[in-house]
Amino acid sequence: MSDLQLSAKDIAVDFSGLRALDGVNLDVEVGEIVGLIGPNGSGKTTLINVITGQVNPVSGRVSINGEDITHLLPRKIALKGITRSFQIVRLFENLTVVRNVETSALAKGVSRKESTKLALSLLKEFNLNEFAGQLAGTLSYGDKRKVEIVRALAGQPHFLLLDEPAAGMNEAESEALLKILAELPGRKKLGMLIIDHDMTLIMRLCHRLHVLSSGKTIGEGDVDYVRKLPAVIEAYLGSNPAKEMQHA
Repeated sequence: MSDLQLSAKDIAVDFSGLRALDGVNLDVEVGEIVGLIGPNGSGKTTLINVITGQVNPVSGRVSINGEDITHLLPRKIALKGITRSFQIVRLFENLTVVRNVETSALAKGVSRKESTKLALSLLKEFNLNEFAGQLAGTLSYGDKRKVEIVRALAGQPHFLLLDEPAAGMNEAESEALLKILAELPGRKKLGMLIIDHDMTLIMRLCHRLHVLSSGKTIGEGDVDYVRKLPAVIEAYLGSNPAKEMQHA
Protein backbone atom coordinates (compact mmCIF):
# COMPACT_ATOMS: atom_id res chain seq x y z
CA MET A 1 0.00 0.00 0.00
CA SER A 2 0.99 3.60 -0.59
CA ASP A 3 1.09 6.30 2.07
CA LEU A 4 -1.24 8.40 -0.11
CA GLN A 5 -4.71 8.41 1.45
CA LEU A 6 -8.11 9.88 0.69
CA SER A 7 -10.10 10.51 3.87
CA ALA A 8 -13.67 11.57 4.56
CA LYS A 9 -14.19 12.28 8.26
CA ASP A 10 -17.48 12.76 10.13
CA ILE A 11 -19.38 13.72 6.97
CA ALA A 12 -22.93 15.02 7.46
CA VAL A 13 -25.26 16.19 4.68
CA ASP A 14 -28.79 17.60 4.94
CA PHE A 15 -31.29 17.85 2.07
CA SER A 16 -34.36 19.96 2.86
CA GLY A 17 -34.03 19.22 6.55
CA LEU A 18 -33.49 15.49 6.06
CA ARG A 19 -30.12 14.01 7.05
CA ALA A 20 -28.74 12.14 4.03
CA LEU A 21 -25.37 11.36 5.64
CA ASP A 22 -24.75 11.26 9.36
CA GLY A 23 -21.19 11.12 10.70
CA VAL A 24 -19.68 8.94 7.96
CA ASN A 25 -15.95 8.14 8.03
CA LEU A 26 -14.26 6.52 5.05
CA ASP A 27 -10.63 6.07 3.96
CA VAL A 28 -9.18 4.83 0.67
CA GLU A 29 -5.49 4.23 0.05
CA VAL A 30 -3.63 4.05 -3.24
CA GLY A 31 -3.35 0.39 -4.23
CA GLU A 32 -6.73 -0.78 -2.88
CA ILE A 33 -10.29 -1.15 -4.12
CA VAL A 34 -13.05 -0.25 -1.65
CA GLY A 35 -16.68 -1.13 -2.35
CA LEU A 36 -19.29 1.37 -1.15
CA ILE A 37 -22.56 -0.52 -0.88
CA GLY A 38 -25.98 -0.27 0.71
CA PRO A 39 -29.70 -0.23 -0.11
CA ASN A 40 -31.14 2.41 -2.46
CA GLY A 41 -31.24 5.81 -0.79
CA SER A 42 -28.56 4.93 1.76
CA GLY A 43 -26.30 7.86 0.80
CA LYS A 44 -23.70 6.21 -1.43
CA THR A 45 -23.80 8.63 -4.35
CA THR A 46 -24.17 11.56 -1.94
CA LEU A 47 -20.89 10.58 -0.28
CA ILE A 48 -19.10 10.45 -3.65
CA ASN A 49 -20.66 13.83 -4.49
CA VAL A 50 -19.23 15.26 -1.26
CA ILE A 51 -15.77 13.86 -1.98
CA THR A 52 -15.75 15.28 -5.52
CA GLY A 53 -17.18 18.69 -4.61
CA GLN A 54 -20.68 18.39 -6.10
CA VAL A 55 -22.26 18.58 -2.62
CA ASN A 56 -21.09 20.60 0.38
CA PRO A 57 -21.44 18.82 3.73
CA VAL A 58 -22.93 20.63 6.72
CA SER A 59 -20.05 19.22 8.76
CA GLY A 60 -17.02 17.01 8.30
CA ARG A 61 -13.84 17.12 6.26
CA VAL A 62 -12.45 15.56 3.08
CA SER A 63 -8.68 15.44 2.67
CA ILE A 64 -5.84 13.94 0.65
CA ASN A 65 -2.87 13.18 2.88
CA GLY A 66 -4.10 15.72 5.40
CA GLU A 67 -4.73 18.51 2.87
CA ASP A 68 -8.29 19.79 3.31
CA ILE A 69 -10.19 19.77 -0.02
CA THR A 70 -13.72 19.86 1.44
CA HIS A 71 -14.98 23.06 -0.15
CA LEU A 72 -12.93 23.17 -3.34
CA LEU A 73 -14.69 23.34 -6.70
CA PRO A 74 -15.02 20.01 -8.54
CA ARG A 75 -12.43 20.99 -11.18
CA LYS A 76 -9.94 21.88 -8.42
CA ILE A 77 -10.56 18.54 -6.72
CA ALA A 78 -9.94 16.78 -10.05
CA LEU A 79 -6.60 18.58 -10.32
CA LYS A 80 -5.75 17.31 -6.82
CA GLY A 81 -6.08 13.77 -8.16
CA ILE A 82 -9.69 12.64 -7.67
CA THR A 83 -11.77 11.77 -10.75
CA ARG A 84 -15.06 9.96 -11.12
CA SER A 85 -17.71 8.40 -13.31
CA PHE A 86 -21.40 9.17 -12.81
CA GLN A 87 -24.46 7.04 -12.14
CA ILE A 88 -26.00 8.59 -15.26
CA VAL A 89 -23.52 8.70 -18.16
CA ARG A 90 -22.30 12.22 -18.94
CA LEU A 91 -20.46 12.09 -22.26
CA PHE A 92 -20.25 14.76 -24.96
CA GLU A 93 -22.40 12.77 -27.36
CA ASN A 94 -21.62 14.93 -30.40
CA LEU A 95 -17.86 14.56 -29.96
CA THR A 96 -15.87 11.51 -30.99
CA VAL A 97 -14.90 8.98 -28.36
CA VAL A 98 -11.24 9.98 -28.48
CA ARG A 99 -12.12 13.67 -28.09
CA ASN A 100 -14.27 12.85 -25.07
CA VAL A 101 -11.30 11.19 -23.40
CA GLU A 102 -8.88 13.96 -24.41
CA THR A 103 -10.95 16.56 -22.53
CA SER A 104 -9.85 15.18 -19.16
CA ALA A 105 -6.19 15.07 -20.09
CA LEU A 106 -6.32 18.60 -21.50
CA ALA A 107 -7.98 19.85 -18.29
CA LYS A 108 -5.03 18.36 -16.40
CA GLY A 109 -2.65 20.48 -18.48
CA VAL A 110 -1.45 17.76 -20.85
CA SER A 111 -0.53 18.95 -24.38
CA ARG A 112 -2.87 18.20 -27.29
CA LYS A 113 -0.42 15.72 -28.80
CA GLU A 114 0.15 13.88 -25.53
CA SER A 115 -3.55 13.93 -24.63
CA THR A 116 -4.38 12.19 -27.92
CA LYS A 117 -1.65 9.62 -27.29
CA LEU A 118 -2.92 8.99 -23.75
CA ALA A 119 -6.55 8.76 -24.89
CA LEU A 120 -5.79 6.20 -27.59
CA SER A 121 -3.69 4.14 -25.19
CA LEU A 122 -6.46 4.05 -22.56
CA LEU A 123 -9.11 3.20 -25.13
CA LYS A 124 -6.99 0.25 -26.26
CA GLU A 125 -6.71 -1.00 -22.65
CA PHE A 126 -10.51 -1.07 -22.44
CA ASN A 127 -10.88 -2.65 -25.91
CA LEU A 128 -12.54 0.52 -27.20
CA ASN A 129 -9.92 1.59 -29.76
CA GLU A 130 -12.13 0.61 -32.70
CA PHE A 131 -14.61 3.28 -31.58
CA ALA A 132 -12.06 6.10 -31.23
CA GLY A 133 -13.31 8.07 -34.23
CA GLN A 134 -16.99 7.33 -33.66
CA LEU A 135 -19.41 9.82 -32.10
CA ALA A 136 -19.91 8.96 -28.43
CA GLY A 137 -23.68 9.21 -28.80
CA THR A 138 -23.73 6.25 -31.19
CA LEU A 139 -22.22 3.76 -28.73
CA SER A 140 -24.12 1.10 -26.80
CA TYR A 141 -24.93 1.97 -23.19
CA GLY A 142 -22.32 -0.46 -21.87
CA ASP A 143 -19.60 1.03 -24.07
CA LYS A 144 -20.60 4.55 -23.04
CA ARG A 145 -20.06 3.55 -19.42
CA LYS A 146 -16.61 2.24 -20.26
CA VAL A 147 -15.73 5.43 -22.13
CA GLU A 148 -16.70 7.44 -19.05
CA ILE A 149 -14.31 5.35 -16.94
CA VAL A 150 -11.57 5.88 -19.53
CA ARG A 151 -12.22 9.61 -19.49
CA ALA A 152 -11.88 9.65 -15.70
CA LEU A 153 -8.57 7.77 -16.00
CA ALA A 154 -7.32 10.31 -18.54
CA GLY A 155 -7.28 12.83 -15.69
CA GLN A 156 -4.42 10.72 -14.26
CA PRO A 157 -6.00 10.40 -10.81
CA HIS A 158 -4.59 9.16 -7.54
CA PHE A 159 -8.15 8.11 -6.67
CA LEU A 160 -10.82 6.89 -9.09
CA LEU A 161 -14.46 6.93 -7.91
CA LEU A 162 -16.91 4.83 -9.94
CA ASP A 163 -20.68 5.09 -9.52
CA GLU A 164 -22.27 1.86 -10.83
CA PRO A 165 -19.70 1.18 -13.57
CA ALA A 166 -21.30 -2.15 -14.55
CA ALA A 167 -24.89 -0.84 -14.79
CA GLY A 168 -26.51 -1.81 -18.08
CA MET A 169 -23.86 -4.40 -18.94
CA ASN A 170 -24.56 -8.05 -19.64
CA GLU A 171 -22.73 -10.81 -17.77
CA ALA A 172 -19.90 -11.09 -20.31
CA GLU A 173 -19.36 -7.32 -20.36
CA SER A 174 -19.33 -7.16 -16.55
CA GLU A 175 -16.80 -9.98 -16.40
CA ALA A 176 -14.50 -8.23 -18.89
CA LEU A 177 -14.82 -4.96 -16.96
CA LEU A 178 -14.04 -6.70 -13.66
CA LYS A 179 -10.76 -8.03 -15.05
CA ILE A 180 -9.71 -4.58 -16.25
CA LEU A 181 -10.69 -2.81 -13.02
CA ALA A 182 -8.96 -5.38 -10.84
CA GLU A 183 -5.61 -4.55 -12.45
CA LEU A 184 -5.94 -0.75 -12.36
CA PRO A 185 -4.68 -0.01 -8.80
CA GLY A 186 -1.41 -1.82 -9.47
CA ARG A 187 -0.87 -0.62 -13.03
CA LYS A 188 -1.99 2.99 -12.55
CA LYS A 189 -0.90 3.44 -8.91
CA LEU A 190 -4.32 4.59 -7.74
CA GLY A 191 -7.00 3.82 -5.19
CA MET A 192 -10.57 3.01 -6.21
CA LEU A 193 -13.94 3.57 -4.55
CA ILE A 194 -16.77 1.72 -6.30
CA ILE A 195 -20.55 1.77 -5.94
CA ASP A 196 -22.37 -1.08 -7.64
CA HIS A 197 -25.46 -3.19 -7.06
CA ASP A 198 -23.85 -6.20 -8.75
CA MET A 199 -22.83 -7.99 -5.56
CA THR A 200 -21.00 -10.72 -7.46
CA LEU A 201 -18.75 -8.10 -9.04
CA ILE A 202 -18.29 -6.22 -5.76
CA MET A 203 -17.43 -9.34 -3.76
CA ARG A 204 -14.85 -10.50 -6.30
CA LEU A 205 -13.33 -7.11 -7.04
CA CYS A 206 -13.05 -5.27 -3.73
CA HIS A 207 -10.46 -5.58 -0.98
CA ARG A 208 -12.71 -3.91 1.57
CA LEU A 209 -16.37 -2.99 1.86
CA HIS A 210 -18.06 0.02 3.46
CA VAL A 211 -21.80 -0.35 3.99
CA LEU A 212 -24.26 2.53 4.38
CA SER A 213 -27.89 2.40 5.45
CA SER A 214 -30.06 5.49 5.98
CA GLY A 215 -26.96 7.70 5.82
CA LYS A 216 -25.00 5.85 8.50
CA THR A 217 -22.18 3.32 8.37
CA ILE A 218 -23.44 -0.10 9.46
CA GLY A 219 -20.38 -2.16 8.53
CA GLU A 220 -16.86 -1.93 7.18
CA GLY A 221 -13.94 -4.28 6.75
CA ASP A 222 -12.88 -7.14 4.50
CA VAL A 223 -15.48 -8.86 2.33
CA ASP A 224 -15.85 -12.06 4.36
CA TYR A 225 -16.31 -10.13 7.60
CA VAL A 226 -18.81 -7.57 6.29
CA ARG A 227 -21.13 -9.93 4.45
CA LYS A 228 -21.75 -11.89 7.68
CA LEU A 229 -22.67 -8.87 9.82
CA PRO A 230 -26.30 -9.11 11.02
CA ALA A 231 -26.92 -5.38 10.42
CA VAL A 232 -25.72 -5.69 6.82
CA ILE A 233 -27.82 -8.78 6.11
CA GLU A 234 -30.86 -7.10 7.65
CA ALA A 235 -30.38 -3.94 5.56
CA TYR A 236 -30.50 -6.03 2.39
CA LEU A 237 -33.48 -8.22 3.33
CA GLY A 238 -36.08 -8.46 0.61
CA SER A 239 -33.70 -7.45 -2.18
CA ASN A 240 -31.73 -9.56 -4.64
CA PRO A 241 -28.40 -8.33 -3.25
CA ALA A 242 -29.42 -9.79 0.12
CA LYS A 243 -29.38 -13.31 -1.24
CA GLU A 244 -26.04 -12.73 -2.90
CA MET A 245 -24.75 -11.05 0.24
CA GLN A 246 -25.55 -14.17 2.25
CA HIS A 247 -24.48 -16.77 -0.29
CA ALA A 248 -21.71 -15.14 -2.33
